[in-house]
Order: sequence, then structure tokens, then C-alpha cells
Amino acid sequence: MLVDGTMSNLTGLFDSVNEEVADIATQVGQTPAAWNSSIYTMIRSLSTNVIIPIAGLILAFVMTLEFIQMIIDRNNFHDFDISNIYKWMFKNSCATLIVTNTWNIVMAVFDVSQSIVNDASGIIVGSATLDFDTLIPDLESRLEAMKLGELLGLWIQSFLVGFCMKALSICIFIITFGRMIEIYLVTSVAPIPMATMMNRESGHMGQNYLKSLGALGLQAFLIIICVAIYAALVRNIAVTSDISAAIWTCMGYTVLLCFSLFKTGSLAKGILGAH
Repeated sequence: MLVDGTMSNLTGLFDSVNEEVADIATQVGQTPAAWNSSIYTMIRSLSTNVIIPIAGLILAFVMTLEFIQMIIDRNNFHDFDISNIYKWMFKNSCATLIVTNTWNIVMAVFDVSQSIVNDASGIIVGSATLDFDTLIPDLESRLEAMKLGELLGLWIQSFLVGFCMKALSICIFIITFGRMIEIYLVTSVAPIPMATMMNRESGHMGQNYLKSLGALGLQAFLIIICVAIYAALVRNIAVTSDISAAIWTCMGYTVLLCFSLFKTGSLAKGILGAH
């Protein structure tokens, strides 16, 4: 009974994690439009119909404020170069063009990210599947050779590790899907920070927003690297006569993968200087 129970625990021990890991490259390699078309359509509609009018008001305010400040800096038109007005008009036109094409700019960032991730997936990601039938071909015969106490201990360990692996698979799911939800949230308000891009005083808001977008795109590449490292570690697992050590080693690698995935967001922002 213990042999059958332990075999059952070990055979499907990593199924949930294997499914989530295999799905990572697919999830992070998709653009917002391809990931969920209904959410994409809703977010785009909200951005176009609700956020862009607000961004237009912000743009009018900041550009008018800049014009007033330009006049004050030149002593109320004394010693004022008329070319500054043309410069201001040019900046205003550029700012309007940026706001009206914000969605295209934002989606272009993720199109580039998708291209990078897809290229990287074909190069560095190998098989990250954990399967004890492959790792230990003679697993059942080894279990039958064990004593009662060893089997009972191994059954308990495999049961506990199986529970932990399901929790870790949920963590991987949260990381990959949470990143896409964050992308939708960030892109929904894109016109507001982009309306400040051409302003001297508040232009840092739009610049930091673009850095944040770039960080979300870079995070996908870092996630792929994490999975590639995990796949390399899994392939090099040395299975000895100690089946218990092999179980905990596999779980340790999976915990390491989850920790690394959680760090990718802050690491990407740190690289690009976003905050």
C-alpha cells in the first residue's frame, strides 16, 4: 500500500509546476492584444474615450503654464525673441501628436518586447519538465526494496512536497498573469503621463512612464532567462539511491525559480532606472 501510495505521489508530483513553467514562455511572449482580445479592446476603449480627454486638459494646462513662464523669464516681452513662440508652437504640436498616438507608441514597446522574447525562447529555453519516471527509471523496484519505516517516511515527504509544489505552481501563475494585468493597468492611463512629455517642469513624469513600460518589456526577457536557468538545473539533477534527496532538490530548484521570478520586476526597473 505504501509503495503504491508513494508511486502515486511521485508520479504526478510536478505536473502542476510543469504545466505552469511550460506556459511561461507563451504567456510572456504575447502582446496585450494577443493575450486577451476582450480585455485589450475594453482597455483601449477606456483609454480613448475617458483618459485622452483628461490628458488633453492636462496638456493644455502644462503648455499654457510653460508659455506664461516663458514670457516671465524674458521680462514680460522685454528682450523677447519671437522665435521662442515658434519653438513653443512646435513643442505644442509634438505634444499633441504624442498624446493622440499614445496607444501606438505603447503597443510598439510590447511588440519589440515580444520579438525579443520569441527570439530568446528559441535559443535558450530547453526542457524544464520534472518527471520521476525519467529521473529514476527503476523507481518502483527501489521502493519495493525499502523497509516499512523508510517507505512511510518517503510517503509523508512526497505528500508534503506535493502540497508545496501546488502552492508554488500558484505562485508562478500569479507572477505571469499578474504581469499582464499590470500591463493593462499601466497602458490604460498612458495618455496622462505622455501629455507631460514635452514640458520642462513635468516632463520627468512621461520619461519615467516610458521607463516603466520598458521595464515591463524587459521583465519578460528576464523571466525567460530564469526559466532557462531552471531548465539547466533540472537537467543536471543527479539522482542517487537517496530518493528523498532528489525530491527535496527538485523542490529547492522550484522555490528558487519562484523567488527569481518575483525579483524580475524590481530588477528590470532598477536596470532602466524606473521608479
